[in-house]
Amino acid sequence: MLAMQKSILLFLFSLLFIHPTLFAQRDTLTIIGVGDIMMGTNYPENKLPSENGAGLMRSINHILKNADVTFGNLEGTLLDSGGTPKTCRDPKVCYAFRTPVAYVQNLVDAGFDMMSLANNHAGDMGDAGRKSSMKTLDDAGILHAGQLQQKTCIFTKDGIRYGLIAFAPNSNCVPLNDTEGAKKLVAELSKQCDVVIVSFHGGAEGAQYQNVTRKTELYHGENRGNVYQFSHAMIDAGADIIFGHGPHVTRAIEVYKKRIIAYSLGNFCTYRGISVSGVNGLAPILKVKTNKNGEFLQGEIISTYQTYGDGVKVDPEKKVLKIIQDLTKKDFPETPISIGANGIINYIAQ
Repeated sequence: MLAMQKSILLFLFSLLFIHPTLFAQRDTLTIIGVGDIMMGTNYPENKLPSENGAGLMRSINHILKNADVTFGNLEGTLLDSGGTPKTCRDPKVCYAFRTPVAYVQNLVDAGFDMMSLANNHAGDMGDAGRKSSMKTLDDAGILHAGQLQQKTCIFTKDGIRYGLIAFAPNSNCVPLNDTEGAKKLVAELSKQCDVVIVSFHGGAEGAQYQNVTRKTELYHGENRGNVYQFSHAMIDAGADIIFGHGPHVTRAIEVYKKRIIAYSLGNFCTYRGISVSGVNGLAPILKVKTNKNGEFLQGEIISTYQTYGDGVKVDPEKKVLKIIQDLTKKDFPETPISIGANGIINYIAQ
């Protein structure tokens, strides 16, 4: 018996010696977040890429897959035809997107686990579009949150439970501007999960709105929320990671109470229909490392760019990294992080 016990101990010791991370690998989790995804539209005219969009993310799929959880924001609907196109008060800023359902394969190939459906384009094709988007993602095995029919979702991997809840100030979305209601939803999700991811679609749009004002933002008469106040309230309620989008440009990053907030991840993969000129065509892949309780350990900004009608590519000039560095210094000089020239985000313990 003693000899057997010694053999078992030697075997376990050898495993630990050969693979020192074998027993601790779940102590560090990797979550990737990206911004807006709209893979082409067949409404009101055909603006679809070739190969059903297979080339849009091909060059960066390997990066997106290198995480425990990968998240993005789906702008528009997954619907082949039909639906009731939305109308709005100002046709000049009213766009409706309808992407064929087959294009969901691109999200599968890129390794997306969770998508937000809380944004101003989720209802572009009315109820038919919403239902088709949700069913298409369900059939593809991609979880989603943000519509009133599916406010949250939970994803379990390697014994860790990740929860996602998404908010937007738009019809049929979990309301961004009901802070008290949002806090209750996040607190409840926190009881069920180890790591809670909050997605919000908020803030004014365009290159002139890259800064986080810490005030309520209005855009074309719509209340786009106070994203600073909202993000802090969600972390106070139990959120661990916050991925923002909506302005169509990249904004600053902040760490609050050892939790990371990305105030806007910009246009990640938007094939026509959404401007990608200038700073609108620059976006990060944000890789976040946390402990199993969701506390921020380290991050990485991988810079990408788009050109009109082309796919997403890694940017060797790291232009969006420089933008995030500058915005973070200006908007959150007090935040306890450093962002290096290599894109690594380090937490500065206080």
